[in-house]
Amino acid sequence: MSSNKPHDGPGEGPRYGPRKGFSRRTFIEGVGIGAGAVGALGAADQARAATNEVVGPDPVSITLSINGKTHKLDVEPRVTLIDALRNMLDHTGAKKVCDRATCGACTVIVDGSPVYSCTMLAIEAEGRRIETIEGISSDDAMHPVQVQFVEHDAQQCGFCTPGLVMAGKAIADRNPRPSMADVESGLCGNICRCGTYVGVRKAVYEAARESA
Repeated sequence: MSSNKPHDGPGEGPRYGPRKGFSRRTFIEGVGIGAGAVGALGAADQARAATNEVVGPDPVSITLSINGKTHKLDVEPRVTLIDALRNMLDHTGAKKVCDRATCGACTVIVDGSPVYSCTMLAIEAEGRRIETIEGISSDDAMHPVQVQFVEHDAQQCGFCTPGLVMAGKAIADRNPRPSMADVESGLCGNICRCGTYVGVRKAVYEAARESA
């Protein structure tokens, strides 16, 4: 592990430089709506923050951009992105496992960066580009990361697989020529309880180079 900070995800650490906005950790580290946090919010939330508008406890209307499609829904401010995806939009690929930002099974990509969707509020995701496992393949073709997962037997029970695939896609998108150390560092925020790490790393490594 290249960083001394726990649960570094793809795009974090010295190889990639700091990420802007909400990361896997910044939500649970207590980032509030201050001067530094406002820039990471969607337009609607920025307006609420600028006017000190109180949000909640009643549901508020938001629009989420998921896999290139817009979805309007009413959510209580406490609802996390993973719960909105699974319970309100039937996007059940991301798995709610630990619900504590430790396992990575709920990983989605937000504005190009991997995020634990259990640590991001749905209202924070408004105005941002969200990618989930449902949107990276078509009926005719799987994403290269998915293809390589099959080739390298990178899944067993499959419960963590969607999160690992999304973390792997984020690596491939950012770095088409990663070293194996880059891949290992980028995946260190995702846990596979079946222990298929060797296959997962090979799959992401090959998929990134194939996509270059």
